[in-house]
Amino acid sequence: MMFYATALKTQHAKPDYDQGLLWVSLLLLAFGVVMVYSASIGIAGANRYTGYQESYYLVRQLMYVTVSLIFGFIAFQFPLRAWQKLAPYLFITGIVMLVLVLVPHIGREVNGSKRWISLLVVNLQPSELMKLFAVLYAADYTIRKAGHIESFTRGFLPMLLVMLFIGALLLLEPDFGAFAVIIAIAMGILFLGGINGRQFGALIVMLVIGFAFVIWRSPYRMQRIIGFMDPWADPFGKGYQLSHALIAFGRGEWFGVGLGGSIEKLMYLPEAHTDFLLAVIAEELGFVGVAAVVGMFAYLTLRAFAIGRQAASLERPFAALVAHGIGIWLAVQSIINMGVNMGLLPTKGLTLPLLSFGGSGIAANCVALGILLRVDWESRQLLKGYAV
Repeated sequence: MMFYATALKTQHAKPDYDQGLLWVSLLLLAFGVVMVYSASIGIAGANRYTGYQESYYLVRQLMYVTVSLIFGFIAFQFPLRAWQKLAPYLFITGIVMLVLVLVPHIGREVNGSKRWISLLVVNLQPSELMKLFAVLYAADYTIRKAGHIESFTRGFLPMLLVMLFIGALLLLEPDFGAFAVIIAIAMGILFLGGINGRQFGALIVMLVIGFAFVIWRSPYRMQRIIGFMDPWADPFGKGYQLSHALIAFGRGEWFGVGLGGSIEKLMYLPEAHTDFLLAVIAEELGFVGVAAVVGMFAYLTLRAFAIGRQAASLERPFAALVAHGIGIWLAVQSIINMGVNMGLLPTKGLTLPLLSFGGSGIAANCVALGILLRVDWESRQLLKGYAV
């Protein structure tokens, strides 16, 4: 009887990890594999580079997801104190990689942008890893400077200069989208860490002016803004990509044309399996499919902030800021990507986290979620009275 009582108690015991966070993450990854395959059939079957194999992107995405899950599992094994110690070194490594991207014969150029380093088998995109490193570094910096966080010269200025340097490297690639996400991560963590309100307000004003200046100084960015304002004014030029994305949304209506039934993915909509994957989802699965994706990302963001609040209540400031930073990252990047697909924001080269095709992005997302699960796991251990 005692054995059965113990077994029953174990069966109903609360798990040591966030089941909802884990399963929603796995569901997004699996759904991404299916939609990448559907969205890439046309381009893979018509491209000499892929050997005319329709399953080319499916096989690579499966490989990326498998390896990324392994990376995420390994990341989960490291305690948060280890990540805090590694944060400055990882950030420096990220800076070195961003510099290497710009070096001739090292950085690989695709569609006019140098964002990749060739590793023979795969291409590494440092800006994706830099988002994760920025979360860890900003959280560590905020903790180290806690006594001076309200000081302009000792708290605010050093971080501002570092982020401006990172921004300059990203704009040289150019990768304006990654710059916007990293700035949002740093600002969010500094705000949650207690930065002076006036300094934060001044920073926002400076960023708005800076973004406006960068757009004004870049003709192609101005063209994107013009195309975004009225894509139908030049549907075969500046508004081509957005107009076809909107057509995909329109064709999808409530329930879509059916999985695999997209017309826009057949060489009409550029980057259908990467930046504009949501448009294919809208066309094939309709409003219901898009709403499900939005709901899953909203759930991940809310769970990240809930995990962060719990860590803060247990007096674990670094863990709390890391969880919040990951939540900000996933929310901002997914909102920008969705806004671009729906014509609410100017066209920007940002993928949809966990869903879009790409190895570096998927790997960075899985490692971040592994760390987030670790934050939650350590908090649960502390609540049970165990040391972590």
